[in-house]
Amino acid sequence: MTPITEVEGRRLALSNLDKVLYPATGTTKGEVLHYYAVTAADALLAHLHNRPVSFLRYPDGPDGQRFFTKNPPPGTPSWVRIAEVPRHAAQQNRQVVVQDLASLMWAANLVVEFHTPQWQADAPGIPDRMVFDLDPGAPATVVECCRVALWLRERLAADGLPAYGKTSGSKGLHLLVPLEPAPADRVSAYAKRLAAEAEQDLPDLVVHRMTRALRPGKVFVDFSQNAAAKTTATPYTLRARAEPTASAPVTWAEIEDCRTPAELVFLAADMAGRLERYGDLLGPLIDPDRARPLPAAP
Repeated sequence: MTPITEVEGRRLALSNLDKVLYPATGTTKGEVLHYYAVTAADALLAHLHNRPVSFLRYPDGPDGQRFFTKNPPPGTPSWVRIAEVPRHAAQQNRQVVVQDLASLMWAANLVVEFHTPQWQADAPGIPDRMVFDLDPGAPATVVECCRVALWLRERLAADGLPAYGKTSGSKGLHLLVPLEPAPADRVSAYAKRLAAEAEQDLPDLVVHRMTRALRPGKVFVDFSQNAAAKTTATPYTLRARAEPTASAPVTWAEIEDCRTPAELVFLAADMAGRLERYGDLLGPLIDPDRARPLPAAP
């Protein structure tokens, strides 16, 4: 029998709580839901706030079927907020906005990764943050990503822009920059320019083109996730990997000191301690006083 739980006055059916989702660690669905409800809820909800969500669903664990969805799933409760998001001039897309704990637990029960755009629902296509997705091509690892992140931090600082890091929860690193809202094409153009500069300064380490043949042993600086239609793994989401890795905010000291990939792998079980020690390291992204203007095009 599926237990019924009340969350903030909403009745939720939470199913298959004993089901093992991550065989490598024996992590059950119930433990995943506990992570979202108790460990990550406050920080995660702050980063989900007012942003349309795309879900990568993996209901049978990372080794089972995975599918990506932007539309509200069948059976979405009437009390879950739905935003109308422009797809193009003639069509609107409908997407879930996870605004509260009940909505978060409803979504987590579907077994999902949370992915969000760089813009908010009431300003589609006008990002208030910029992202660089640092993706290592084997044999490069997150260690090399950290070297590139340090270069980008200094280059961004030269333009008056602060940067904050998190693990992708997969094999790379994300750098995020709080911005005064600007059109996505301007943000993308600026990010592309810096990615190209990084390749010029670090030719043995960086590539800014997506061509896979160019990427072995280098770090692909993916600027494309700043496009209005793209999304990035939301901070604190668990990923559909062999283990329940989190997209975890990290300190610049951790990035500077990283010598092995294992140093920047954080599981669901690690996150309570990190939040207690550091708080939300990405809090500046949601503080409007930290936002800075995008530099003018040269």
